[in-house]
Amino acid sequence: MRFIQKRLRLPAVAEGFHLITDLLLSELPELETLSVGTANFCIQHTSASLFITENADPTVRRDFQEYFRRLAPDNAPYFQHTLEGPDDMTAHLKAAMLGTSVTVPIADGRLLLGTWQGVCLGEHRRQGGRRWVVATLMGE
Repeated sequence: MRFIQKRLRLPAVAEGFHLITDLLLSELPELETLSVGTANFCIQHTSASLFITENADPTVRRDFQEYFRRLAPDNAPYFQHTLEGPDDMTAHLKAAMLGTSVTVPIADGRLLLGTWQGVCLGEHRRQGGRRWVVATLMGE
């Protein structure tokens, strides 16, 4: 079994939900050498998330944004952790709810995502900046 691990720097994006499957794949040409295995992607931040969602209709990602804005509103008077701004605690909550890592099977040198699935970055800060993702490929 082979293990390949890379730390990938993502570009800064606006607050919201962004498909990053193609970006991840462009940084992992080693994936093509694996006939079977798994890929794990872990974002190294507490105010951003990674998850798998619909990859065809962008309204899905807009609906995610609207839902989470209502679920965890900025400036809620009951939040105490606001040192870094009104979106500080809400960003942590959204990341905790959605998760910070995904694991995807590999077969014949490609990720085995479903037809309508993609890896999505949830940027939960207004000014999140560039993010780090650790990609770990395991397989043969």
